[in-house]
Amino acid sequence: MENNRSHTRAFLMLGLVMLFWAGNSIVGRAVRADVPPFTLAFGRWMIAVLILLPFAARQLWKERAEALAAWRWVLALGFFGVVCFNGFIYKGLHFTTAANALLLQAAIPATVMLLDFAIFRGRPGRMHVLGVVVSTIGVAAIVFRGDPAALVQLRFGPGDGLIFCAVAAWSLYTVFLRKRPAISAPSFLLLTFTIGACAMAPLAAMETMQGQVVAWSPKVLAAYAYIGVFPSVIAYFIYNRATHELGAARAGQAITLMPLFGALLSALLLGEALHRYHVAGMALILGGIVLSAAAARNADIETDPARKRAMATD
Repeated sequence: MENNRSHTRAFLMLGLVMLFWAGNSIVGRAVRADVPPFTLAFGRWMIAVLILLPFAARQLWKERAEALAAWRWVLALGFFGVVCFNGFIYKGLHFTTAANALLLQAAIPATVMLLDFAIFRGRPGRMHVLGVVVSTIGVAAIVFRGDPAALVQLRFGPGDGLIFCAVAAWSLYTVFLRKRPAISAPSFLLLTFTIGACAMAPLAAMETMQGQVVAWSPKVLAAYAYIGVFPSVIAYFIYNRATHELGAARAGQAITLMPLFGALLSALLLGEALHRYHVAGMALILGGIVLSAAAARNADIETDPARKRAMATD
């Protein structure tokens, strides 16, 4: 029973993560004419590092032996989950539509399942696979605005290639999280965010030398404040914890909530209308996640003999 409640809490917290990340995409699009993409990413991770330093630096020093022993995995996780994913997303949003970006990111759950099987021989159950399919159809309903004919008009360009690279990077990050060192969550985030800031620094400097400078304004300052805290420190902490709790494949499926939250935030912040296809997409996305949650519960029962006997006697 306690395990069920723990999984339910993890799914609910992942919903909060996707809300923050949907806001990150909206903010990234809103300031794309004011802030170069790599400069935006560098500022994001520097803010996150400065927030974490007072809380994590001393603990990280105590855990330095464990961190150094797993330095290859720390570097890989920082590279794929912080450097590549966010760099490709911010750059891709300069050259592709939001619809294309959302559609490609909906491929993350399936990509996570494939990579988990290919690298670690993880085998998702049939109900979980069905849940991913149903949620992905829900994403398509929102992206294509309930019109199947829009699929024919879909076009992909260089920006979509960057978004696809981001999809692959995030899927690898999710799968590799099982190899993170046995150190505290703030220490791990400080390490990976520092890797992200260091990697983005020369790219941001290159943009500055090319004449791409930040057009500072209250809007840009608010954007930096948001992306440095909510989709970074808070969201990564929750996502890493939920992935440990649920496994890579189930946690990765939460990505399908992003277009739903993106539509809701656009309606609230930008005055865009909500339509029937939003409702239909929401129902499919949530239905797919419920199927996956049920699959997780059944898997727990099958692997716990005591619970299996208790269920049989009810």
